[in-house]
Amino acid sequence: MLLRSKNHCYQLRETTMQYFKVKKNKQGKKVIETQLAGKPILTIPQLNKGTAFSQEERRSLGLLGKLPGRVEDLDGQVQRAYQQFCDYTLPIHKNIFLNVLHNTNEVLFYALIKKHFKEMMPIVYTPVVGDSVVDFSKSFRQTRGLYVSYEDIDNLEEIFQNRTNQDVQLIVITDGSGVLGIGDQGVGGMGIPIAKLVLYTAIGGISPYNTLPVVLDVGTDNQTLLDDPLYLGWRHPRINEKEYQHFIEKVISCIKQEYDRAFIHWEDFSAKNAVSILDRYREKMCTFNDDIQGTGVVALAAILAALKRKGSNIKGQRILIFGAGAAGCGIAEHLFHSMIKLGFTEQEAKDQFWLIDRQGLLFDDSDNISQVQMNFARSKDERPLFNEYSLHGVVKVIKPTILIGCSAVAGSFTDEILRDLASLVDHPVILPLSNPTERAEATPEAIYTATLGRVFVATGSPFPAFSFGGKAQVIGQCNNAYAFPGIGLAVVAVKARRITDEMLYAASEAICDYVVNNKYSDQLITPIPEMSVEIAKSVAYAVAKKAVESDNAGLSGDPIKLVDELYWEPKYYPVVRG
Repeated sequence: MLLRSKNHCYQLRETTMQYFKVKKNKQGKKVIETQLAGKPILTIPQLNKGTAFSQEERRSLGLLGKLPGRVEDLDGQVQRAYQQFCDYTLPIHKNIFLNVLHNTNEVLFYALIKKHFKEMMPIVYTPVVGDSVVDFSKSFRQTRGLYVSYEDIDNLEEIFQNRTNQDVQLIVITDGSGVLGIGDQGVGGMGIPIAKLVLYTAIGGISPYNTLPVVLDVGTDNQTLLDDPLYLGWRHPRINEKEYQHFIEKVISCIKQEYDRAFIHWEDFSAKNAVSILDRYREKMCTFNDDIQGTGVVALAAILAALKRKGSNIKGQRILIFGAGAAGCGIAEHLFHSMIKLGFTEQEAKDQFWLIDRQGLLFDDSDNISQVQMNFARSKDERPLFNEYSLHGVVKVIKPTILIGCSAVAGSFTDEILRDLASLVDHPVILPLSNPTERAEATPEAIYTATLGRVFVATGSPFPAFSFGGKAQVIGQCNNAYAFPGIGLAVVAVKARRITDEMLYAASEAICDYVVNNKYSDQLITPIPEMSVEIAKSVAYAVAKKAVESDNAGLSGDPIKLVDELYWEPKYYPVVRG
């Protein structure tokens, strides 16, 4: 750490010392205390206020002359930043601008995002974050978070001690192996935890001073990256399973030691590792896999909302999931456990699922089938019912009332399939959930056109409104961003010990109820971006209440009050010398 000495030089101190502390002064007001002075303050985004430093702060912190003379407020800075944002035309350039601002002045970044959230959400999150991940090594400008390489397996404690934020309560971790629909991106996967934490703060109100993005660099099997001279990660094939499990165990051990009861969010792991990690640790610590559990929460919310609008319920629905990876199986498992909660027997619930993966419709004697896929595989005795095991062949036989796409196979919900489905089922629920946008199984406009609008639709990526039947159709996103920020807010607010199935079901119900009761449109089954903050709070209230009721919370008291007290808004606090 750089500290200012009496002769105005800067000396290096131990890197494990704190750059700053967020604390309350003698009057009970929140301040940020630092031992830094001068230029270093302007380089740390959690400390930097830019032109908003007061004259008193400029004198006490050694900033006189280092900033233009005018002292601005946050609103003025947001106005200027938005004008700068609008100067860029390409989405990826807008993304780069926002990332630079994020790494320059964190409060200003979040104030800008919150004021223009609808416009900026697809820039900082899906779909543009996928482009930024692909370009990570080429576009790298400034570091954020922790890069935990297998090469440093003997230095993990030191790495986790070198964090900037000391009071870490939420960690988002990836190994970059299953990024969105674009696969293995190695160390470039760091863009995903950063983007997730932006939404945890902008929507979920979790203070950025309490978060940490982490990428586990265990090599890459992406030959393009290995051959790229600019690639910034460990230039090595991914380690074997035994080494990987040992590495994960050591990482978890260090996290427990350093951060006590931090909430761990796993993101964009390969299907196999996503399932095994969640199964291994979900009862040992407060942990959550967004690809599995978050996707399940929003998919169930969409289905419940559509069924409410149809005057129906989950019993007797025929659910076909195209793409049985981590997301597809996660949806199946969340729906399955929800059915059990509603009084179904295990067999009754399983009988309502059909899963298709690379080898076609899954049967219990299919080759290369995982255990979680086996849980939903059909009996081999049903094989004679099908002339073919392709998507279209299965649709014609089972007549699914709910069709879910998690395949990342663009256009796989063809016009022919959609027309046939609409002729077989009254108002089917169709969820093309793959992202980024170009990987979607179908566009909302294509679905409406093929089915003559007799359908309920939600997508995984954002699509613009389109004209159908003489009026504009707005389609909501079945986006995990409507689930995980509220879940995380609840967990941190009440210090939940575990994420239970009951808490996840409460999240689905909260999203469903908000959408159905909102009166925005009788076709809408998932939220739109303008609803994000209110959705997050509704989810947080429901999840926190369930955690307290089930004695799964580390804090007692009114869960709604605990959530409201924790919710962070971007504002400047006085910065004082410590």
